[in-house]
Amino acid sequence: MRKRMESDDDLIEEAKLRTVWWALCIFAVSYFLTRSFGTVHRADWNGSDVAVKILMEQDFHPERLKEFLREVAIMRSLRHPNIVLLMGAVTQPPNLSIVTEYLSRGSLYRLLHRHAARENLEERRRLSMAFDVAKGMNYLHKRNPPIVHRDLKSPNLLVDKKYTVKVCDFGLSRLKANTFLSSKTAAGTPEWMAPEVLRDEPSNEKSDVYSFGVILWELMTLQQPWSNLNPAQVVAAVGFKGQRLEIPSSVDPKVAAVIESCWVREPWRRPSFASIMESLKLLIKTLPPNQLLEEN
Repeated sequence: MRKRMESDDDLIEEAKLRTVWWALCIFAVSYFLTRSFGTVHRADWNGSDVAVKILMEQDFHPERLKEFLREVAIMRSLRHPNIVLLMGAVTQPPNLSIVTEYLSRGSLYRLLHRHAARENLEERRRLSMAFDVAKGMNYLHKRNPPIVHRDLKSPNLLVDKKYTVKVCDFGLSRLKANTFLSSKTAAGTPEWMAPEVLRDEPSNEKSDVYSFGVILWELMTLQQPWSNLNPAQVVAAVGFKGQRLEIPSSVDPKVAAVIESCWVREPWRRPSFASIMESLKLLIKTLPPNQLLEEN
């Protein structure tokens, strides 16, 4: 069981102080994104760019507020080059917010599906981006107990100026206190979700591995997953009919094998992120070095 370094009361008292501090130090300079959980603003703090994610729901009852504080405490404990850095939080309504580092290239989804992505992102760079995601997720899954993302998808992966990818949006994450966590409390996007989650069955960190397989498919094909189906049709196709995205013949067979291993029906047969990292590392070594890209 995870040892609590701080009580809920301690977190609440600290939150009040941090709320005042952030209110004094941060001012929004631009609104740039609407997400399922709320809105995201680019802001300035003492000359540093930050992203302020304002929660859509502000009317938290006491237990929900304590849960939010615990989530913030978990996020605050994470330090990894492929995890978006938490810089602070506003934990008093009506301004419940999470403040993180700002990554200039935006989401991986936006980067992959914009015009001329294939010309700007050669295969080695795209595999390196997949490797970044695997490293970040391996770090989360190696925590004790493991942290399960539960909504891993390209819109929840951010890219910095040097094309380093970082995992973000842990508002839906929960520490896996027992062997399984209930998918009934999970929320995600069907196009990236594992079949067992779509069927509302118990799930664990292997569901994140399935989602990574979709992201790797996305990186290799530069296509949007299940773009021809609506969300309900995706649930039926993946969750109940056992369908998977078609992997084009143009994709390297070794990369295709990694994708397929992530999509195995039985979660326990899917690889760990440590294993995925080893596979990707070998694949990256076989490709020519990245060409220098203009940082625009």
